[in-house]
Amino acid sequence: MDEVIQVTQWLSSITPRKKAKLFFFTTHADAPSPMVGSNDVDTHEETQLPLATTVALHNFKNIDEFLKKKVNTFSCYNVIENEITKTDYEYLRFYSACKYLDVVPPFLDLEKISAIQNKFEMTDEERDYRLLLDSADLVLEKVCDSLEPAGVSQMWTALRKDRNLIRGVKTIDIIGFFVDPNPTGIKECLFFFIVRFLQKADKINRVNTNRLERLIAQCDESSSCEEGKTIDFIIDSLRFYPTELYPFGFCLIMRVIEGRDGAMQEIEKTMEISRHLGMITHTEKNPTKETIELVKKELMKPKYQFYSSFTCWFMSHGDSNSMVLADGETIEREWFLTSFPDISTFQLKPKVFFMVSCRGANKFSLKGDEFEGQSATCDYYGIGSALIRNRMLDITDSVRDISYVQPMMDPLVAYSTILDHLSGRANTHGSIYVDRACVLMSENISRGRSLTEILEHLSQDLHEILQETMDEDRIVYKQACHYDSFFRKTLKLPYTRHPKEDVHSAPQ
Repeated sequence: MDEVIQVTQWLSSITPRKKAKLFFFTTHADAPSPMVGSNDVDTHEETQLPLATTVALHNFKNIDEFLKKKVNTFSCYNVIENEITKTDYEYLRFYSACKYLDVVPPFLDLEKISAIQNKFEMTDEERDYRLLLDSADLVLEKVCDSLEPAGVSQMWTALRKDRNLIRGVKTIDIIGFFVDPNPTGIKECLFFFIVRFLQKADKINRVNTNRLERLIAQCDESSSCEEGKTIDFIIDSLRFYPTELYPFGFCLIMRVIEGRDGAMQEIEKTMEISRHLGMITHTEKNPTKETIELVKKELMKPKYQFYSSFTCWFMSHGDSNSMVLADGETIEREWFLTSFPDISTFQLKPKVFFMVSCRGANKFSLKGDEFEGQSATCDYYGIGSALIRNRMLDITDSVRDISYVQPMMDPLVAYSTILDHLSGRANTHGSIYVDRACVLMSENISRGRSLTEILEHLSQDLHEILQETMDEDRIVYKQACHYDSFFRKTLKLPYTRHPKEDVHSAPQ
């Protein structure tokens, strides 16, 4: 059958909603830059004009033409060995989006997909199409699905009122002020246009979504949400790191075995739990400084930008500042923790470090006859559920105690700035940190959010604000806040606002 006819038939079999989503996933906003051909990026018109004209004309002609062009490009593309090109990246994204939406073209060359994956040095586990999907786009798709057409229309109206943001943008004028998002697929096109526009304008990314949240917050809940959804529910879905689908992330396990009883059991447990959580795992036995440098170099490879999170377990002996490696050499813990987050493939993605080593020799000792012979470090039990628990410790009631508490348990220490840095103030409002903290806590009363969620949002919010020193140098800077948590439970804000107390009333 003629290829043109095949493409036409394929497009006619796709619903308008799926066409909008396929276009959205294919025009991924955060395409990697360190690749051959990356200077030939999609222009503003290529990524937004088809959406704008589709919304304005209620016609999917331009999106169809865009998808035809993609298919034709891939059909003529010859996979070059060794170097990774922009087309390689686009081909994988297009394939994974088609697979996710169940619209894979029957004529798509899967051997080319395999050849491209070979260039990325992907393992068998990494060839799962779900790895290739961008988790941030999947979260945004769910937000779109939770909104009624009226809700997206209200977002559009709110966006149009921001004159400074939209000034001079031709695609905004193409859509116009008033739109009808009710025809099938138009709601999706309008929402995805708003998202891509905000991304291109550097107003939102996979971590910073405040600007989008504010647009959603202006919607009328009675008319803007799909059945069973609320504005709070939709905004909440944007408050988490996007880690949709499989795999949850990449897990690196480094452990020193020599002189560490139970080291082999540690590796079994950490590997098992990481896989249970849906991570793809790599282990390094008895690491040295050279091993660590090689691992860091490995993690810079392009394939790792497809992962949505990074987790590292490092298990060894150590002291207050350093960790002991397999060859007896030591590395500074601070150096290790600051070097891995700099890896570009995991920028704007959660990075979790489990540092399993001593940090000194002091002990919080419990004294008394009732504690003699009681320990949770003796042996393993032989029964339990499959997979994880069958090799875990049997923590019985006899080795549990709640009467003695480590003094450092339960505080949460929130800092307005990081070590050695300024904490900004406004001439009229005082501490900017205090101001933003009070605003966010006030907004989140009745929403049932935890204090740590609000502090994480505060960290994002505060770090977006440009500040200026009050001295004659007038230096512009950013402020970063942080917290150290020793919580054992989640602390949520009250669900109801307490009315202001009448100072003239007598106590009851």
